[in-house]
Amino acid sequence: MQKLKRNLPWVIGALAALFLLLQFFNPVHTNPPVVHDLCATDARPPSDHLVTLLHTACYDCHSYETRWPWYSHVMPISWQVVDDVNKGRKHLNFSDWPTDPVRAAKKFSSMSEQLEYKEMPLAKYTLIHRDAILTDADRKALMDWVDAQAARLRPASQ
Repeated sequence: MQKLKRNLPWVIGALAALFLLLQFFNPVHTNPPVVHDLCATDARPPSDHLVTLLHTACYDCHSYETRWPWYSHVMPISWQVVDDVNKGRKHLNFSDWPTDPVRAAKKFSSMSEQLEYKEMPLAKYTLIHRDAILTDADRKALMDWVDAQAARLRPASQ
């Protein structure tokens, strides 16, 4: 026990030094130029409320308009945040929306499924971003819109 007490300041100091050293190895936080934003297409949500919902609950991880909060620059949290954003953009990117109706219809169908099963937004995101929590009415409104868009685009893709 005595040895532990004697070494505790060294252990705390080493951990603090490691934490500070890690800050020099932050991953790159990118926001490339918007290529083809969903909200600038003919598939734009029909109401400002739905546009606001998309921006609040989805755009941080699924667009090139990510808001990088202060904690996203602190290691090791930054690794997780940047990884989540990169994966989110890879699967669905509102800033690089497909112009091909077949691909767009598939994206809308996938969005509907994710919303229906409450897989999005992620719980770890809404834990910190309380404004991104979707009510049942918000979720239904988004699902109605994406289902209508998928149905509208499907005939064009067949």
